[in-house]
Amino acid sequence: MNFTELANGACSQMEEAIQTFILPGSLSECRRYGNGHINDTFFLATKAEDGKHCFILQRINTHVFHDPEGLMNNVSGVTEFLRNEIIKANGDPNRETLTLISTKDGHCCYQDSIGSWWRIYRFIDGAATYDVVRKPEDFYQSAKAFGHFQRLLAKYPVAELTETIPDFHNTPARYETFLKAVNDDSCGRAASVQKEIQFVMERANDIPVIMNLLKEGKLPQRVTHNDTKLNNIMLDDQTGEAICVIDLDTIMPGSSLFDYGDSIRFGANTGEEDETDLSKVSLSLELFETYTRGFLEGCEGSLTGLEIQMMPMGAKMMTLECGMRFLTDYLQGDTYFRIHREHHNLDRCRSQFALVADMEKKWDTMHQIVADTASRLQ
Repeated sequence: MNFTELANGACSQMEEAIQTFILPGSLSECRRYGNGHINDTFFLATKAEDGKHCFILQRINTHVFHDPEGLMNNVSGVTEFLRNEIIKANGDPNRETLTLISTKDGHCCYQDSIGSWWRIYRFIDGAATYDVVRKPEDFYQSAKAFGHFQRLLAKYPVAELTETIPDFHNTPARYETFLKAVNDDSCGRAASVQKEIQFVMERANDIPVIMNLLKEGKLPQRVTHNDTKLNNIMLDDQTGEAICVIDLDTIMPGSSLFDYGDSIRFGANTGEEDETDLSKVSLSLELFETYTRGFLEGCEGSLTGLEIQMMPMGAKMMTLECGMRFLTDYLQGDTYFRIHREHHNLDRCRSQFALVADMEKKWDTMHQIVADTASRLQ
């Protein structure tokens, strides 16, 4: 089989990696798969005496993830823990969590002869991911799945997890980076975005709230996914129900508020993440209620009272943090986030800040929705 066009010139390493893993039969198909922007992903099929077997092969992006061994220890530990919990609940571990394929020497990943890192998962048939919410039920299903993910991992030994991206949701650290970017003004852009800079600074007192509560032990440290978009949930083709949380590379210690809040930021916004017409940007209270209901149902009472009370703050802070990161990148010359037009990061920043401002207008209603939903589920 010709691998040349599949692995960006690393065809021999791809063959080397595939031959290292325990796969049944002989390779019959290999093609690029999905539209992910981080790792190189391929669909594999093998033909054996008992039929066709399908897998996902990935080359881990070590420019983004500098500790691939630590990352894979996280993934291996979490998926094995999930597998055991799913079996206890009489579920199907082959569909309800990712299954890593071992190498012939018993490892969960492989480093090839030029230093690239590879892994293989069993392919989950009869399910798909979606980049956009087709209907409110999709958003509800993703919420329920991420809540269920929290519940299943409530007793996982969080201290064993590696921070795959240090300080990823450390909002105070992000704020310090932002202040430095403002002060350095390396691209001479600060004067033109004083309104946006002031927007962040006016909310400086809110920025450390969640991290302080974590440090004080008032909020529990949990296993967090940290990329809780709809396309990281597999929905069953027949029932439309969420069956599996995928893309576990950003699994880290953190707060449940990170995962909940980022989902609201991304999924309950009536506008696009980079919307230039800010009149289109607002918090959909309907979708906010839908996601809150699904998330709390999935958690099944595993959250503390303070976590529930702080859910609106999680939504606000993840949105503010994201906008602040876009603004920081704009000030630094657009070096982190990929842009597709001039001022793209500034447009993204303004959209996030417009969403924060709308949340603040609806603050009391958000809290009431959370309290009423939690009360109904007791």
